[in-house]
Amino acid sequence: MSDCGCHHEAKNAHERRVLRIALVLNALMAVIGGIAGWIAQSTGLLADALDMLSDATAYAIGLVAIGRTARFKANAAWLSGSVLLVLGIGVLVEVGRRIMDGAEPQSGWMIGTALLSLAVNVTVLRMLAPLKSGEVHLRATWLFTRADVVANLGVILAGILVLWLGSPYPDFVIGALIGLYVIKEAFEILGDARRAQRETQA
Repeated sequence: MSDCGCHHEAKNAHERRVLRIALVLNALMAVIGGIAGWIAQSTGLLADALDMLSDATAYAIGLVAIGRTARFKANAAWLSGSVLLVLGIGVLVEVGRRIMDGAEPQSGWMIGTALLSLAVNVTVLRMLAPLKSGEVHLRATWLFTRADVVANLGVILAGILVLWLGSPYPDFVIGALIGLYVIKEAFEILGDARRAQRETQA
């Protein structure tokens, strides 16, 4: 009975269920955050929405990778990291554009949307906690969500400072910091993927 593969199949089924829920929640919040960021003229919210969109992509890749070979999983993690790196650079470019063109971020939208995103991400992070020590593609999804929680807290703080100081610069700063944090997470995931690729080759 121990060789029937039932435990492995149950483990894969649990991982798929968790990743499907995380995918739906992150895709929904990416849309909500993007719309709110556009209305609020907030680089922080837009950066957070792009981060959640990248998470949704990572969960989709993770779903495809379940049950595949170690090489496929390493390549999936590498793809996730590459997508995150591109998005992080894009966030920095958008921050620079808004500094040049000017913007008037609305603190109420920033704080309210970020609080909703934080509630979603804390829920997803708790769901993903058992997977963080798993295979490389699953660790990547946990790292994505951990970055989101940090970003949400940053946007809330920026919204408070925008309200208090009457200045858009806290929003610009948090947008840039989220972009840099996303890039850092991307390099961490790419490093994990490279190590996994070397192990499969060995």
